[in-house]
Amino acid sequence: MKKVSNEELAKILERHGKFVRGEEGGERADLVGTDLAGADLSDANLAGANLLGANLAGADLSDANLVGADLTGANMTGVRLLRADLRDAVLVGANLALADLSWANLAGADLSGVDLRWADLTGMNLSGMNLAGADLSGVDLRWADLAGADLTEADLSGINLTGANMTGGVLVGADMTGANRKFAPLRGAKLAGANMTGVKR
Repeated sequence: MKKVSNEELAKILERHGKFVRGEEGGERADLVGTDLAGADLSDANLAGANLLGANLAGADLSDANLVGADLTGANMTGVRLLRADLRDAVLVGANLALADLSWANLAGADLSGVDLRWADLTGMNLSGMNLAGADLSGVDLRWADLAGADLTEADLSGINLTGANMTGGVLVGADMTGANRKFAPLRGAKLAGANMTGVKR
């Protein structure tokens, strides 16, 4: 895994900022497979950056701009993404276990196959999101909007869905064992093959 010094990272971010703004000397950030564990990237502009397979475990990305960024297969365990802008980001197969995504914007993001175990997603707007095959076991999704979300074969065991909106969601083959869906409407949801054992209503 590649390592970069703080000085190198600062230069990469500076060039990327110019790239995003269309200025001379700009260059898209290529951080594929880079070890950025614990890095302070709060407020960083990483829109469209290539972070495929990067190690961002424990990093602070609060208020960061990650619009359209490629985070496929990235290790984001315990990452702080408070208020981060992740619109249209690609997070396929990323590990977001224990991540704090409070108030983050994930509109249009691809979260298929992502690991979100024990992450805090309270009140998030995930409507229409692709979460097929995602591991959401133990996640806090109280009052979240999951209307029309694709949760095909997702692991929703032990999840807290109190007050969540799941209207029209696709839950085909999903595992909802022991989930709490009190006050969570499932109107129009597709539930074929879903495991509802021990679901609390």
